[in-house]
Amino acid sequence: MPRDQPQFQESGEYRRGALLVAGAALAWSTAGLLTRWTATDPWTTLFWRSIFAGAALLGYLVATERRGAVRAFTRLGPIGLLLGLCFAVSMITFITALSLTTVANVMVFQAASIFAAILAWAWLKERIDGRIALAIAATLAGIVVMVSAAGGAATGGAALIGDLLGLGMSISSALTIILLRLDRRVSTTAAIFVGMVLTGLLALPHADFAPSSGNLGILVLFGLGQMALPLVLFTNGVRLIPAADAGLISIVECVLAPLWVWLAFDETPDARGLVGGAIVLVAVAFAAGRGRRRPAPAP
Repeated sequence: MPRDQPQFQESGEYRRGALLVAGAALAWSTAGLLTRWTATDPWTTLFWRSIFAGAALLGYLVATERRGAVRAFTRLGPIGLLLGLCFAVSMITFITALSLTTVANVMVFQAASIFAAILAWAWLKERIDGRIALAIAATLAGIVVMVSAAGGAATGGAALIGDLLGLGMSISSALTIILLRLDRRVSTTAAIFVGMVLTGLLALPHADFAPSSGNLGILVLFGLGQMALPLVLFTNGVRLIPAADAGLISIVECVLAPLWVWLAFDETPDARGLVGGAIVLVAVAFAAGRGRRRPAPAP
């Protein structure tokens, strides 16, 4: 078993972790809505989002770690740096994919964060019990039904590239969940800040440094409310529950994201989208409705 591997108790700790992850998913679900609202290109969005979110995360790190803030960076090690890199890849592929294909199509790949359950089984030796396996299967079925409604909405080469970017996002997101739990001594806030810096540097040559005041306001909200706050919630919550559960709860984002776009832009969802979303919500509630006790290993 990896060092410092946490044990999950049937208590308020599990419920607290589940609520934190659910809150993060709720905030993250506004990404498609904010992307549609802003008129900036993906690189400009990535640059300013990284600036505002990075500043907020750095402030949070200093406020919580104080004198240990510098040490948090010097002790990142290979796992922390790899976590930052995976996060940067996930953020870049996500925002770029949203500009090339539909929100629903991107969300089906975001739902593939349930691959974290498989990676956790192979890497962290976390057991996937029958309850979670059934929830994963139901979730996959619901996502397929949900996005089948938008199957013909985005076609052509650009949409194909967007879907491939979405696949890259799902893989890097799953790795991020695993790395968050692989070594508890790594400061995840510091590692994600490194990811923000990497993203900002990559976007720098292509970014617009003078967006309109309206776009800048949306970008502030994008960085603070949609990125920094949910990251704090998620990184604290994911340490309290198994990776499989965290991945499943996060899928709520995939259901809500097309809903916000529908409400804001009057895009009437197909009946299949509503049915698929209902299946996903039931599966997530089934998986995370109560805490699970994992027995400690024999000495």
